[in-house]
Amino acid sequence: MTTANPAGAGAGARTGAGATPQNPVAGHPEINWTMLLLGFAGMVVGQFMAILDIQIVAASLPQIQAGVGASADEISWIQTAYLIPEVVMIPLSGFLSRLWGTQKVFLASCAGFVLMSIATGLSNSIDTMILFRAIQGFVGGAMIPTVFAVAFTAFPPEKRVTASVVMGLIVTLAPTVGPTLGGHLTDWLSWRWLFFINVAPGLLVLFLVGRYGNFDKGDPSLAKGFDWWGLGFMATFLMSMQYVLEEGSKNDWFDDTSILMLSVVAAVTGPVFIWRSLAYRQPIVELRAFANRNFLVGFIMTFIVGFALYGGTFLLPLFLGRVLDYSSSQVGTTMVVSGLAMFATAPFAGRLVRKMDARILMFGGFMLCAWGMWEARVVTDDWGFWEFASVQAFRGVGVMLAMIASQQVTMATLPPHMVKNASGLVNLSRNVGGAFGLAILNTNLTTNTAVHIGELTSGIAQGDQAIRNMMAGMAQRFAGTIDPAASAMKAVYGILQKQATTMAFGDAFALLGIMCAGAAFVTLLAQPVKAQPGAPPSDVH
Repeated sequence: MTTANPAGAGAGARTGAGATPQNPVAGHPEINWTMLLLGFAGMVVGQFMAILDIQIVAASLPQIQAGVGASADEISWIQTAYLIPEVVMIPLSGFLSRLWGTQKVFLASCAGFVLMSIATGLSNSIDTMILFRAIQGFVGGAMIPTVFAVAFTAFPPEKRVTASVVMGLIVTLAPTVGPTLGGHLTDWLSWRWLFFINVAPGLLVLFLVGRYGNFDKGDPSLAKGFDWWGLGFMATFLMSMQYVLEEGSKNDWFDDTSILMLSVVAAVTGPVFIWRSLAYRQPIVELRAFANRNFLVGFIMTFIVGFALYGGTFLLPLFLGRVLDYSSSQVGTTMVVSGLAMFATAPFAGRLVRKMDARILMFGGFMLCAWGMWEARVVTDDWGFWEFASVQAFRGVGVMLAMIASQQVTMATLPPHMVKNASGLVNLSRNVGGAFGLAILNTNLTTNTAVHIGELTSGIAQGDQAIRNMMAGMAQRFAGTIDPAASAMKAVYGILQKQATTMAFGDAFALLGIMCAGAAFVTLLAQPVKAQPGAPPSDVH
């Protein structure tokens, strides 16, 4: 395989024009480490921006709503509009990288992302803001999977774990710190800076990748016979599915006509897209990687990592705000433990994955995450920073170990020519896993809150003297209102509602714990993967 082949990613980082990326010798004198590291660093910063922007608006939606005059239903589209087009670009980026080369795709993605960030920040109406956010999500989506492809092709085998640790840290930290950073930026400056903040790092990325990121060459011949039908089926399937997952819980799922119709569309176009990808000679997405058992297991594991990562990042801030009435800064302070645990675990995870079977690390990581989530099943409205500290520490350590190990299991046994497409599928798996997680958890919270409020109210006997005394005391407290008895009843219902909501959150944490524990045992289906410094990736498939 020569550098003319797009599968030969990493050739651009070598000084010899005819060097091949396979079987590098010890010491790797042919690698220009300055160019490789600076180019990769630029890509990592771009990846961080793209993932961060998913969650950075989460804590500031009320301020954005007031700033652009949006309704409560419209403002949720600030996040949804970013996510739906992004899921199309993530798998498509593998083909584009083979067609144009990683550097050109990444530069175009970053430039478009920065321009759309500025346009979104300058928006004065919800319609234009949603449009620019959708374009921002689509063009920025290419910055996420291309970094994975470079890490597993441009770096020599014994350095891939280090590159994988860096990526794992970015993927886990970005959504964790997103709401905190966004909340503080809105407090210090204004909500528009949630988008303007991308400009400076974006310019740095353009310089570093433009100057040092020539990792491979594209193959223009791939443009002949481009699978437009495959692209259409893929886009329709992924966008319909993402819309259903994002909006389903808000609209009572299949009771809503649009959710029902798009579910049918996804159910039809999904199998058609799979058939087209397997039958067409030059598919948009190469699905044959699923014939590799480790890739299949790793794909499932990454899906569950996305569930645990985005699910945990969603549940805890929501509980702190809805039940404990924490401000965005208080939420950020409480959430910092998870980020610190991930950051502290990353270097140890890198060392462990070099010395141990990655399946053991995945098993241990998922079990730690499961234990942390299971601890929170008994959450009460008296919990605070210290009660959540151990929950977050176990979850942070577990997610990081599982993320690093699953990357090794997923990619280690793939042949080099499959890596670019496979990286898109892996990142798509994490995002879709997160979307499924949020949809399931949202529905679980709504359903279980109603169940628990019914249980609590039915358990109160009308003739209970303690309840009658409490009602009388509250009525006396509200003696200055128009209807003291009604005010007292409303206050009691509020107490019951808070307790029911707290219990529903406990159920949701338990569900996450059970999911992670189940995933731990699925890891045992993978083939043994142990890092061996100096050994090239296996071509088993």
